[in-house]
Amino acid sequence: MTTTQFTTWAVDHPWPAAGITTAVLLTMLGAAWVTIRTVRAWTWPPVPVLVAAAGALVCTAYSGDTSWRFAGERLGMADSTERAVMFAAGELALLACAVMARANKAATATKTAAGTAGVPGVLVWVITSVQVIPCYATSGMVGGTVRAIIGPVLAGLLWHLAMGLEIRVVRPDALSTGLPAMIGRELRERLLSRLGLATRDRTAEQISRDRATARAVRLAALLELRPKGRLASSRRRRLAAAVARSGAGTNGQQRHQLLQLLAARRTSGQLSTLELASPWTGTPVPEAGYPRTPLGVTGAQLRRMDPLAAVHQVRSAHPDATPAELASLCVGYGVPVSETQVRVAIRAGNATPEVPAQTRRALASAPEVPARVPVEAPALGLVLDLVSAPEVHPEVRHRVPAFAADSRAPRIDVRIPLEDEQAEPEHAAVPDPPAVPEHPVPGPDEVPVPDLDGVPDEDVPDGDRDVPDPDPLIEQARAEYGTDVPGVRTLKAAYGIGQARAQRIRDALGSS
Repeated sequence: MTTTQFTTWAVDHPWPAAGITTAVLLTMLGAAWVTIRTVRAWTWPPVPVLVAAAGALVCTAYSGDTSWRFAGERLGMADSTERAVMFAAGELALLACAVMARANKAATATKTAAGTAGVPGVLVWVITSVQVIPCYATSGMVGGTVRAIIGPVLAGLLWHLAMGLEIRVVRPDALSTGLPAMIGRELRERLLSRLGLATRDRTAEQISRDRATARAVRLAALLELRPKGRLASSRRRRLAAAVARSGAGTNGQQRHQLLQLLAARRTSGQLSTLELASPWTGTPVPEAGYPRTPLGVTGAQLRRMDPLAAVHQVRSAHPDATPAELASLCVGYGVPVSETQVRVAIRAGNATPEVPAQTRRALASAPEVPARVPVEAPALGLVLDLVSAPEVHPEVRHRVPAFAADSRAPRIDVRIPLEDEQAEPEHAAVPDPPAVPEHPVPGPDEVPVPDLDGVPDEDVPDGDRDVPDPDPLIEQARAEYGTDVPGVRTLKAAYGIGQARAQRIRDALGSS
C-alpha cells in the first residue's frame, strides 16, 4: 500500500485510522518508557572509563583501516567479501582479550589489591605488537609510525586504562598486582633510596640539612682515624662547612641527631665485645592461654600446687560444679586430673552406673510384686535402735591410737515404745522411723575410757602426743605456704610429724 492509498483510506475511514494511530502511539510510548527504565537500572561505569573505552574503540577502528589496506596490498585479498571477513581478525582478538582481561582484574580485586589481568592482559600487548607490522608495511617509516602510535599502540593503552581505571576509582588505595606494576614500584623505591629521598614529606631545606649532617659525621670519623696527613686540612674545612649547612648550631633536634650518629659511628667497634643474652635459652611458657580463677589464683599457682589441692581451690570457686565439670576446669587451668581423681579429692564417691536400655526394658516388663502382708506389731517392751555415726562425737572424744582414728563408732539408743504404737497395729506394716531421744548420747563421764597401756604406740612421734586444739602448726603452715596446700608427705618431712597429724593440718589448710 502506497502513501496515497493509505491517506485515502484514512480519510474514508476516520475512526479506524484514529484507533490504529492511538494504538501505535501508545505502543511507542510504552517501549520508550521500558527502555528508559532499563537504561536507568544499569550500573554505568564512571565517566573516565566510558571516555577511555570510546577512545579505544576509535583507535581500534583506525587500526582496522590499516589492516584493510594491508590485507588487499600485501596479503592478496582482492575479493571485498573475503577482505571484510578477514581483515579485522586482530582487532576483534584485541577487543576480546581486553574484555576478558578486565573481567579477570575485577574478579581478583580486593580491598588492598587492584587485581591482575592474567593471560588476556598479556595477549593484549602481544596483539598490539603484531599490529604494528602492517602499519610500517603499508605507509613506510613516517606514515607507519603515525599509524602505529595512533592505531594499535593507543588502542592497547586505552584498553588497559579502561579495564583498570574503574577499579582505581572505586578503591584508590588498591595496588596493582601485575608483574610490570610490581617491577615499576620496586625500581621507583630503589631509585628514591639511592638519591636519598626515601623519607617522604620533607622540605628541600630539611633534605639539605640531613645530607650535610651525614657528610659531617663521615668527615669527623675520618679525622679521628687519620688526624694528620695531606687531606687533614681539607677535611677540616669540609667538616666545618658541613656542620654549618646542617644547622646543628641553631637547631637542637639536628644537633642531637648529629651527636647520636657520630657517637654510634665512633663506638661501633664495641659491638664485637658487647655481652648479649643468648636467644637459645629456654623461655617460660606464656600464661595468656590459661584463665584466672575467680579467687584470684592464677593458673601458674594452681599448677605448682598438689593436684588434689588445686581441685579444692577450683571447687571453692565453682561450688555447684559436678566432678566432670571440675575436671574440665582443672584441665583448662593446666592441672591434668581425671574425674576419678576429682571424686577422690572432694570425697564424692563413685558415680552411679548407668543402667543399660535393655535392662531398663526388662525391668519395666517384669511382673508386679504382690502387696506386702501386714505384720503384727511387736509386743510392748524395749526396742533397740542401732545407728552408725560417721565420727566420734566431740563430747565423748578421747585419745585413741592413730590406726583407730577413722573407725566408725556404733551408737546404741534404748527407748520404750509408746502405747499409741501398740494401739494401732494395722499401720505396723511400714513402721515410722525411730524417734531420737532427747539425750541419746551419754556424757563423757559415763563412757569408760579404754585402757591404752597395752596398745603399742611406736608409730606416733613424740611431738604428736598431747597436741593442743587447735594445732599450732596450722597457723605456721598457713604462713609458710599461703594459698598453696602442701601434701601430707611434704608436711611430714617439713615438721617431723606423723601421718594423722599431717592429714589434720592438710585438711585444715584445704578448708580455709
